[in-house]
Amino acid sequence: MIPPPPGPGEIPPADAPGAPGIAAAPPPAYRWYHKFFAVALATVCLIVGVVLVLFPWTPSWEHNYFAGVTPFFRTWWNNLYLRGAVSGIGMVNLYISLVEVLRLKRFAQR
Repeated sequence: MIPPPPGPGEIPPADAPGAPGIAAAPPPAYRWYHKFFAVALATVCLIVGVVLVLFPWTPSWEHNYFAGVTPFFRTWWNNLYLRGAVSGIGMVNLYISLVEVLRLKRFAQR
């Protein structure tokens, strides 16, 4: 039995009679700047992540320009929830750097 023709907007299956052959796409050719950008992104995210995770818990956090602008702002600046939120953003950066390092295998020659 012959399958019904595809309706409007439907793609016929590749094994259907009369269906056009679908060629496989060639693997992408990576250049040096693709590799450099991936390594640079992983490095920057790692550095920013470490700084954002550790800096809110150092004494320098309480003694800087932003902490001394106004007394009202000082109470927000020294709030532990703000410090935790900044450290959380640092953890996200560390996760991004880890994912980028794991994705560097895409540049390996096959």
